[in-house]
Amino acid sequence: MQRIHFETLGCKLNQIETESLAHAFREAGFLVDSDPVYRSVGIEPSLYILNTCTVTGKAEQKARRIIRLMLRANPEATVLVTGCYAEVETAAISAIDPRIVVFPGSRKGALADLPSYLARKHEQDPLMPLGDAIRDFSLMKIGQSDEPGTQARSAQETSSSAIEPLLSETFRLSTDDFLFHSRASIKIQDGCSNRCSYCRIRLARGKAVSLDADEVIARVRRIEDAGWGEVTLSGVNLSQYRSGNGDFADLLARLLAETSRIAIRVSSLYPERVDDAILPMLAHDRILPHFHLSVQSGSDRILAAMRRPYKAEAVLRAVERLRSIKENPFIACDIIAGFPGETDDDFAETLSLCAKANFAWIHAFPFSPRPGTEAWDMRPRIPERIAGERVAILTDLAERNHRAYADFWVGRVVPAIAEQGAEGAAVTAVTDNYLSITLSADSGPIPRGKRIKVRLTAHDAAKLES
Repeated sequence: MQRIHFETLGCKLNQIETESLAHAFREAGFLVDSDPVYRSVGIEPSLYILNTCTVTGKAEQKARRIIRLMLRANPEATVLVTGCYAEVETAAISAIDPRIVVFPGSRKGALADLPSYLARKHEQDPLMPLGDAIRDFSLMKIGQSDEPGTQARSAQETSSSAIEPLLSETFRLSTDDFLFHSRASIKIQDGCSNRCSYCRIRLARGKAVSLDADEVIARVRRIEDAGWGEVTLSGVNLSQYRSGNGDFADLLARLLAETSRIAIRVSSLYPERVDDAILPMLAHDRILPHFHLSVQSGSDRILAAMRRPYKAEAVLRAVERLRSIKENPFIACDIIAGFPGETDDDFAETLSLCAKANFAWIHAFPFSPRPGTEAWDMRPRIPERIAGERVAILTDLAERNHRAYADFWVGRVVPAIAEQGAEGAAVTAVTDNYLSITLSADSGPIPRGKRIKVRLTAHDAAKLES
């Protein structure tokens, strides 16, 4: 039986798509694994599949490093590279090695047919090399040559206009069986119609598209019926979800009315989307008290340069509104430090905003100039050293805030999802308000994905409550 090795970089959408593809391979009779390739000693998969990210230069560097590790790990294997980096730099990736097959991220949904295709090919000709079958599949689906420099488009070609994915393929990768995660997820939206000056994702994933609301409900029901305790609704920009005349608030209302018990986690929102229309839905007890705001800066001047559709005041207003509907919810944010032209005063405004908002976590990262974006040519560039110092300051604040947030909940009982467990071993879990905890060893085995109640006994520890 042939083994397929999966690795995923980047966002929740990539993770969902990898889960769906892994499920399809397993259903077709393949063995699948997802341990990092550098830990997979002695395992020689026939096919490596890497789902890539292009949000930063470091993400692309990591992808190239993993590709080379895969090529060395098994000199006979084929490496299939897909995802956002594969969309915008297909020629460069293909040129690394002839054993690489690049499948652009905009056509990723077509990979849903790959497992059954490979199974049929193997049945017809057991001696046919897997790499040849994969290349035949690629040619059939996207007319892609395996000659370096001939595949899809480059960053320069995507700089003028975002790609247009086939809507029929965009939401094909879906599953109610999650092999690598303890919490279910569903992709309900993809792409983004904003033109943020630093963002390459819109070039890789195209304009905003949404899964029809009826299909969202049908998929969530299947996840609920499969026994999962919660589901995360994911998208590039959930604020741009549209189905018929309905938006994201309307979708939440229908989900709450047309499902019975499953808890719902919202992956990310823009600050201006936290409005009077959506608050009644977010207040529902089945919407988990964990929110992530896409913030990026606390300086109105920098937000304008980023072409973000809100000001700093909208961030504080969103935080206030979320805290008005839930008891001390976990609220996190993204911040880009060192955006071109960011002065000490601009950064001070960002730090002040984060302190006022009292975020439970801040995902701070340095600005990464992305080819094909407006910010690629913006000046003055902030030295990496200064950007790194600003990230360190924000991360220090994030760690202090996170400790204080967790300490608030010590001694309280909160719902959680069991993540892993074995008889006689401790169990890890994630609470509804997004605290990662370890249960006392006497809790006994708990099925992965089961909803439980726990009493927090320390910053990162808890005991099971009956």
